[in-house]
Amino acid sequence: MPIHHLASAGELHLRNEQLSYVLRLSPRGRPELLHFGGPIDPELSHGHLVPPVVAWCTEPGRPECPTPGSGDFGAPALVLEQADGSSTLELAYVGHRILAGKPAIPGLPSTYVERDEEADTLEVELADARSGARVFLVYTVFRDLAVVARHLRVVNGGDAPLTLRCAMSASVDLPGGAWELTQLSGGWARECQVVRRPVAPGSQSIGSLRGHSSHHHNPLLILERGDTTEERGDAYGLSLVYSGNFLAEVEASADKIRARIGIHPGAFSWKLAPGEELCTPEAILAYSAEGRGALSEAYHQLFRERLARGPWRDRPRPVLLNSWEAVYCDFDEERLLRLAAEARDLGVELFVLDDGWFLGRDSDQTSLGDWTPDPRKLPGGLARLGRAVEAMGLGFGIWIEPEMVSQRSQLFAAHPDWAIGSPGRTRTEYRHQRVLDLSRPEVVEWIFQAIAGLLRSAPIRYVKWDMNRSITEPFGGMLPAERQGEFFHRYVLGVYALYRRLADAFPEVLFESCSSGGGRFDPGMLACAPQAWTSDCTDAMERLATQWGASLCYPLSSMGAHVSAVPNHQMGRVTSLETRGAVAFFGVLGYELDPGALEDGARAILRDQVAFYKAHRELLQRGRFFRLVSPFEGDRNHASWMCASRDAQRAIVGYYRVLQHVGEPSHLIRLRGLDPAARYRVSAWPGSEPGAGGDAFVIRGGDELTRVGLLIPGESDAGPRQGDFGSRLFVLERCWGVPVPHPPVIP
Repeated sequence: MPIHHLASAGELHLRNEQLSYVLRLSPRGRPELLHFGGPIDPELSHGHLVPPVVAWCTEPGRPECPTPGSGDFGAPALVLEQADGSSTLELAYVGHRILAGKPAIPGLPSTYVERDEEADTLEVELADARSGARVFLVYTVFRDLAVVARHLRVVNGGDAPLTLRCAMSASVDLPGGAWELTQLSGGWARECQVVRRPVAPGSQSIGSLRGHSSHHHNPLLILERGDTTEERGDAYGLSLVYSGNFLAEVEASADKIRARIGIHPGAFSWKLAPGEELCTPEAILAYSAEGRGALSEAYHQLFRERLARGPWRDRPRPVLLNSWEAVYCDFDEERLLRLAAEARDLGVELFVLDDGWFLGRDSDQTSLGDWTPDPRKLPGGLARLGRAVEAMGLGFGIWIEPEMVSQRSQLFAAHPDWAIGSPGRTRTEYRHQRVLDLSRPEVVEWIFQAIAGLLRSAPIRYVKWDMNRSITEPFGGMLPAERQGEFFHRYVLGVYALYRRLADAFPEVLFESCSSGGGRFDPGMLACAPQAWTSDCTDAMERLATQWGASLCYPLSSMGAHVSAVPNHQMGRVTSLETRGAVAFFGVLGYELDPGALEDGARAILRDQVAFYKAHRELLQRGRFFRLVSPFEGDRNHASWMCASRDAQRAIVGYYRVLQHVGEPSHLIRLRGLDPAARYRVSAWPGSEPGAGGDAFVIRGGDELTRVGLLIPGESDAGPRQGDFGSRLFVLERCWGVPVPHPPVIP
């Protein structure tokens, strides 16, 4: 039983083979955290782990739901304003219940189980007698994963209105000491950059007030002891299953640190009439005693298998060609069909028509909201184009941006009040577009009917759902003045409702989320769409950092990763097709180029890439991912990562060098996820190297590869010079009873 109740000590213990999360009731009847970390004995009391009482502290310990005005002077998890203006609460334990399985959170995406025996859930009920507020702390522990899912449910059980000013999904107090904080920050086209810094006294936070999780900060914090690495040491993660405004904060004092994550209180309030309730988004707390690599693996498995939903959760993701960087908005049906035929000849499985297909859409200045095919470009509409693409043996997909409207559009002319804006204020028209008010049910209904009609009209198998603009002048057109603080959250609830309805109505459609790249790449979106466009930047060298950072939390099956034309459209950099492919393989492979503009030799390389990826797709999309050499550490000139099968039979290793230096030394890259007792055939891909006289391979022991390393020859060794922006791929296959040969050195 993963949840144990030690009644004599007033302790509740969530436990599996990887972690323990232990609560007890304080002398004032409030739950506090005794231990979060490695698994400990559930039959013993652990009350001695609470810090001792000191004279100047009226509420010692580590409260699970800290509130202001009651002796805890740290950042609160819950601020509930009462009719008299007070926010002081005296929350006391009422009871608890233990449930098999994991209930859903109404209106919000969350992790789930397929069988009740996969997890157990604890609900702890607290109540404030004066206000009538009831607060439920909800915890789920999964039996086979080192994660605990948390959220709050706040109920107004009194007879007067209450107003939530702050409602964090989780607040966790950990012992003080030397901690390091890792966050994923950046901006457009440089998302998920790893930022690591010591935790200093005071508060350190990241967040978003843009109406979406943003390019600038991802809703993830990782806390590590100072000596933690990829392979060893304690690591804690806090991730939020939410796609709107968020706050993730660490507050350090002399004897503890407090980490909290949830909806950003800076632009949030929620009025609860008597009998009403609100659930917060779900926070996923993860723990690893084996470094940040094992922490990432727990997130990868959970998000890939118990957050993503629908038939496409488990299906191999198709290799696609997206039309955007090939033709932009300048196309007609004939040009698109030529592009699709060229994609088919490469072995591509899905042709995606990006922006520019709907009425009057020749640039980004018009037509958003008018989801009707433009007869000038597509005289037979999407239906004829889609059937022609399918006749080639390809799937057909389209791009949409349903949450937006252009001022120059039929939709805006008919419903100008549907565009978000504060009355009497100038409206910011960023990117020539405005955001539709999805806090209004009639707007959600209109968009659903428009997109559903589109999907019924043509054989559409894939939808890239974009969202290219942050929210400005936030104002809910149908909300009264006292409820305007609810607008941002209601908008996100509207987005989730729309996604859910479309996914349920069209389960065979593969949805990919996008927000100018990674502007809304978060767990909430993964619950709606099983993959995301990781970044608008397709330059291979920039993608090393973005994909490395994203992998701290997100599985490779969620990361769209494309090979694009050179010079790169965002960077102007020229990299080889081999290197572009070697980076994009570690994600969901796609292409953003015109194959017809390439020479025969380049098309042959693309053909080989697609064949290689298909042959190893299961390993690359669902295998164990290991980060080996960081582009954020050391000389920042090298990077390496690998995927290994769960049975340690096969692996693929990617190695990358940004700049070639004179006298470049050899490198030994210690691999992971292999069987030290096994032998592996190690071949460079492509398998036939110049001068090798056939397949170049070596036989290496798993012990050598994991304890000494895989040798990457330097400039002074045999082999051709690659120059700047080089890469190498290695395929490892376990072999049985094979004598060690003396093959040529892998160049």
